[in-house]
This record gives sequence, structure tokens and C-alpha cells, in this order.
Amino acid sequence: MTDITLSSITIYPVKSLAGISVNSWPVIRTGLQYDRQWMLIDADNQFLSQRKLPKMALIKTALTDTQLILSAQGRDELVLALAPLDGEIIDSQIWADQCAATSVSAEADQWLSDFLKQDCRLVYQSETLLRPVDADYGLPTDTVAFSDGFPFLLVSENSLLSLNKDMALDLPMTRFRPNLVVSGCESYAEDSWREISIGAIDFRLPKPCSRCSILVIDPETAEIGQEPLRTLNRTRKWQNKVYFGQNALHNQLGLLTVGDRVHVKVLGDRQPPL
Repeated sequence: MTDITLSSITIYPVKSLAGISVNSWPVIRTGLQYDRQWMLIDADNQFLSQRKLPKMALIKTALTDTQLILSAQGRDELVLALAPLDGEIIDSQIWADQCAATSVSAEADQWLSDFLKQDCRLVYQSETLLRPVDADYGLPTDTVAFSDGFPFLLVSENSLLSLNKDMALDLPMTRFRPNLVVSGCESYAEDSWREISIGAIDFRLPKPCSRCSILVIDPETAEIGQEPLRTLNRTRKWQNKVYFGQNALHNQLGLLTVGDRVHVKVLGDRQPPL
């Protein structure tokens, strides 16, 4: 059997903005350090994403030891501290979840509002305002930042290869916004993984990831098409939703590195059962 390995790691510091590919990265209580630790909210304190504002895909992110840097064509860089101080506590909303967040700065709000042509605010999750994972899928100790619901999204390279074959296209993995990509397994093998380890960290895979309209947005241009949702509706639809990739929760803190061995510890029924 071919060894299964971790082939890429991506963090998304600001929810729905462009991600950063890294070779090695710490895992903290909420998942990959700095992953979805910032997000944009509207005047009603509802989270904003590419579903409403496709141009969010065009804002690049970068990290230094002390700064978060946002950049976009035609704009000066926005340089922010990694740990904003003395912000306003805002009761924000992600889907049905109410979660406390801290405002970042008027400068950040203006920069983002001007580029997106939408009034918005940038907020941050501090270490004292952690958000629990849905109790139907996680343990009481499981926490998450501003991702839709889980700390990690895992996809295998061969799953994308199979989907691209079905579409007769060559969409990049960036279109699907996973944190963890693995190689060396059959396409959609991850659908039956319930417990795995990557390096020294154990993971639970409680449910598949249902996918939304963000998938039809080209991350390089923000243009909207039909794929891959058209093909996923034909090949990966279950209970009126389409699925691609698996959500994951971690049992330990530590370090993930590209090339880490993946061990499948517990198999279960395929999710989705296709």
C-alpha cells in the first residue's frame, strides 16, 4: 500500500480572504495558529464572505512574526498587529452561532470598505473569547476560531483529480480552500476515515463538508462560473447538499509539517454514502 502523507498546509488568517501555503505550522486549541482568527462583519454584525462579496478572494494575506499584512491590486498594504489591543467587544454572528469578537481598527475598516465597496468591520478572536464546536460533533473541550464550524478541512489530492476528470477541467486545490491536503490514497478515501493521525497529532473526522457557492468563484479573478457545483450536484449530492472533503477536529497540540505520515486508525461508513 502506498504511504499516505500530508502534501500541503494552508492557513486563512482572515475568513474568506486568500490563504497562505506553509511548509510547517503550529496547531493550537482552535486549529492552525492564526487560521480564521480574523473576519469581516457587516453593519448588523453578521459575518461576510465571498458568497456575498466575491472580491474578498482578491485580498491577499501575509504574516510576519508580529504583523498581519493585507494587500490588493491598486491599494497600499494594510499592516496590522497580530494581537490587537483595547478593541471593542462585538457580539458577532456566524450562521447560527453568536460569538464574541474584538474590533481591530478604524483604519482596517476603511481600507476593507473602500476596496470591497461595502461598509464592513474587521474583527479578531482573542485567546479569551474562544468559540465552542457544535456539541453534536465535538467534545466540550473542542474550540474553533471563525471558520464555519470546524478547525480543519481535509481533502485528498486524488479526490480533486477524480472531480477534475468528471468536469474535464483542471481546477486548482485553492478553489476548495482546504487546510490539509493528503496524497497517496484513493480518491474519496477520506469519506470513510473516522480517526487518523498526521505526524504526532490525532484527528477525528465527524462529518463531511457541505459545499456552497464559493466554489464557483475563481480565486484569482473573482469571476463566477458554474463549476464545480454543477458536477458536484451530479456526483456528490446527498440529502439536498453536495459534499467535498472532510471536517476534522484535533486531539493534541503540536506541529504539522508537509511530508508527515498519515495513519488511518478507524474506518466507518462513507460520508456521504456515495
